[in-house]
Amino acid sequence: MASTTPLKGTELVDCARANAKQGIETAAYQCGYGEDLNTFARELRQACTEMNLQVKELNELVTDQDMLLDLGRGEVVAPDTASEL
Repeated sequence: MASTTPLKGTELVDCARANAKQGIETAAYQCGYGEDLNTFARELRQACTEMNLQVKELNELVTDQDMLLDLGRGEVVAPDTASEL
């Protein structure tokens, strides 16, 4: 569901990352920027800078882990409880 107001900061980065593979138009829309791609890109750059992320393009937000999970090759390995490692 698209945000009704433009996201900022970590929420913007998280939303942009979640929608990065669909392209900048979809990411901007989902993050509450509609068709204003310039403002979306500017705010995303600013949010990334504040988080010390060096990102020049939207697709750089997609991690290797994201790609593995999408391919179905990734498997989450976790203990059954917090006390069992």
